[in-house]
Amino acid sequence: MVENIILTAMIYVLNGPNLNLLGLREPEVYGNETLQDVENLCRLTAEKSGVAICFFQSNIEGAMIDWIHDAIGKASAIVINPAAYSHTSISILDALQCFNGLVAEVHISNIHRRESFRHHSYVSLRADCVISGCGIAGYRIAIDFLAERLKSWHQEE
Repeated sequence: MVENIILTAMIYVLNGPNLNLLGLREPEVYGNETLQDVENLCRLTAEKSGVAICFFQSNIEGAMIDWIHDAIGKASAIVINPAAYSHTSISILDALQCFNGLVAEVHISNIHRRESFRHHSYVSLRADCVISGCGIAGYRIAIDFLAERLKSWHQEE
């Protein structure tokens, strides 16, 4: 049982462009699970870890930035799968640098085994951990990691 001290911890789970097409888009790369499957996994993992989540997806960079801004003062951590914005968005990096909590970057596929332009992620410059190539289980790993870090922070206080 996770201690009650982190029950108020909020984790924002942010998903970028084309992730709404999971299960349809390149299943050989991304698998057959849908975004709803990802959300269900995140909610179940959060419940077991004693944290709350807010789950978002957008194909629009500005909406993702707005959610990062919204997390400031509300969330203890962010799980972000910026998708293609990983490789292009300094704006998302800048927004994450304004966020004072933990950040876990998740990629369903192994970006380092794909095209060379996918090997660099601006978001990784801010991320406390990067999980790549574990399929949707990467979200579970990220939430578990963040919940444990948040728990240890609260115990140190």
